[in-house]
Amino acid sequence: MPPDIDQVVLNFSPSSLTLLNVILVFLMFGVALEIRLPDFRNIVAFPRAVFIGLLNQYLIFPTFTFVLVWFWQPPPSMALGLFLVAACPGGNLSNYLTNFSKGNTALSVSMTTVSTVASIIATPALFAFWSSLYPPARHLLREIVLDPIGMIGSIVLILGVPLAVGMWIGVRFPVLTAKIVKPIRKTSLLIFVLFLTGALAANAVHFVNIIGSIFLLIALHNGAALAFGYYLSKFAHLPESDRRAIAIEIAIHNTGLGLVLVLSFFNGLGGMAVVAGWWGIWDLITGLGLAAWWRTKRTHDL
Repeated sequence: MPPDIDQVVLNFSPSSLTLLNVILVFLMFGVALEIRLPDFRNIVAFPRAVFIGLLNQYLIFPTFTFVLVWFWQPPPSMALGLFLVAACPGGNLSNYLTNFSKGNTALSVSMTTVSTVASIIATPALFAFWSSLYPPARHLLREIVLDPIGMIGSIVLILGVPLAVGMWIGVRFPVLTAKIVKPIRKTSLLIFVLFLTGALAANAVHFVNIIGSIFLLIALHNGAALAFGYYLSKFAHLPESDRRAIAIEIAIHNTGLGLVLVLSFFNGLGGMAVVAGWWGIWDLITGLGLAAWWRTKRTHDL
């Protein structure tokens, strides 16, 4: 383990976060073009899939994270980073990846919305609870307080507005939508890949120096999220499209929120920042790869 991991400062500026949010709005708009209100009515009528997904999100996966940290015994700052990521809500890109994988997009959007709203209380509570149970990290623990107004504003701007506009255009202009939905999907994906490449390049020195210390740990953590989401949904006899949505939702976290919290409450503590930063990159790599593979597979409910 590099002795100076807590001295690492990631090249992640406020303007980068703003650009990422704009890209996510575009991605969400493209996804919303293919969503219809009956999708949400079915989820309200049969909420079992949402419940199973949120049970994974806020109970099963954080519990696994604690077990993983206890056996792996990473440095305290890295342990806090893992607890924080596990406590963060689903990321908005999960909606796009679910749509791309031919999963239940409306279920994904519903889970993202519910988990994001719940995170106002759940994220600081879960982070504080699990961190307090890990003795080596207690001296680093700080109280996290999320801004409810800011969180709700984020939901409205990044998720709500493009969702409403995209759905309205999809219903109001079906012929136009049929022509533009595929080009928008491909363009938004290309833009995001370019952003991801730029983020990797900007922090290449840091990640080259510490990648050997965190790669296996985060790969296992993220892989477990995918496995829990998919196989517990399968155990609950949910259809394949729901399993894909839940697996991606559990494995794609809002690590942008995690980075903001690290910078705001922990002075950019290196171990936490590195975990949140690399998690955000790795979950997108695995999410894109899995979604592309699933896109080639068809099942009886798709």
